[in-house]
Amino acid sequence: MKYFFFWCVGLLCAFPLWSQPQEEKVSMKSIGSVQFFLQNNPTTLPIIELNATSVLELHFDEWGKVPRNFFYTFLLCNADWSPAQLTPFDYIRGFQQNRIGQYRVSSLTRTPYVHYQANLPERSALPSRSGNYLLVVYADGDPQKIAFTKRFWVVDNQLTVFAQVQEPFDISKARTHQKIQFEVNAAKLSLASPRQISVTVLQNGRWDNARTGLQPSFIRGNQLAFNPESETVFPAGKEYRWLDFQSFRFLSDRMADIDRTQDPVLVAVKPDQARGSLRYAYFRDFNGFTQMGTTDAPNPWWQGDYGWVVFNFVPANGKAFPDKDVFLLGALSGNLLNDSTKMQWNSEKMVYQKSLLLKQGYYNYCYATGKPGLPGESQWTEGDHWETENEYHLFVYYRSLGGRHDELLAVKTINSLRDRLPR
Repeated sequence: MKYFFFWCVGLLCAFPLWSQPQEEKVSMKSIGSVQFFLQNNPTTLPIIELNATSVLELHFDEWGKVPRNFFYTFLLCNADWSPAQLTPFDYIRGFQQNRIGQYRVSSLTRTPYVHYQANLPERSALPSRSGNYLLVVYADGDPQKIAFTKRFWVVDNQLTVFAQVQEPFDISKARTHQKIQFEVNAAKLSLASPRQISVTVLQNGRWDNARTGLQPSFIRGNQLAFNPESETVFPAGKEYRWLDFQSFRFLSDRMADIDRTQDPVLVAVKPDQARGSLRYAYFRDFNGFTQMGTTDAPNPWWQGDYGWVVFNFVPANGKAFPDKDVFLLGALSGNLLNDSTKMQWNSEKMVYQKSLLLKQGYYNYCYATGKPGLPGESQWTEGDHWETENEYHLFVYYRSLGGRHDELLAVKTINSLRDRLPR
């Protein structure tokens, strides 16, 4: 008990901004290729049901040859990702800290690393409440040595959600944006106020343009209708660009060159032209997700190699934007606009460039303009088209009277092609 007390104190110290929203972040520079998804489905968000048997797969690498001890814990958060005012005893059934015991040293790779993986939650540490959770992975049993954090969701399905994608009423956005209209059936709840319900909407798992804290527009009996004029209108973008570099032996259609004399290998991606003026064309994509894979070895997790990948974006007029920055967006960059995803203008080549150390696989990405911490805009880099296929996740939260955290009582996934309101 004494040891656990000091461990809790250490974990609190590791989060100095305790009341602030907890974000996904890789804190150790030696960590790469963090993947967290529903088992056997790498192109999904990490969502599981409360008290169900479904599990999430966690994968990550640490560069080097020597394994070390990594531990993890869960942090329950509110709808806005601020930590809930509860102790781990209140929401973890079992041990509060757990060691990641499955690892393997890389083989057949030029870049040495140790691959770690786990299926979560384990029976020894089960979430006992629904809601937003932050997975905290730290090294050497020291909660102040945080390696990375990842968000995930535990849902207790009690509510029914009906949702559709439709054209915005605003004529200026009808051909370029998509509006999410939805209703929540709250018959199973005794609501004292509709403000006990709030909704978050994500487009393709992006955090930069997430719509949060949405409240019902009006109520019809047990039906809570959400029909805001602007809050759930998203720029539609275009289908994601792709990069297949599952092999360092051959050039795929998006690879311009491979420099095998470098260590790690240097991969140059063909220049990406601005698509704002191009007509819409559908092709199947992963909506920004990443799928690890290699054709050079049998197992991509501990035999996939690393390479420095150089992305090149060419503006429409061949000149740098005077009043905005360009960012590389997708799961490969955490779906955020920040300094680590910001591209640099190369005045000699007249392109924006960004180099990332990536593991072999298949990557979806796009380019966005904007400023760090603000929603990215795609109109100048990709163009926006109403017809674009996008995936939306709706998270419905409930705060009981006197409750100390936001329960997650429904998650609804819709697709802009499958769930589109006929025009």
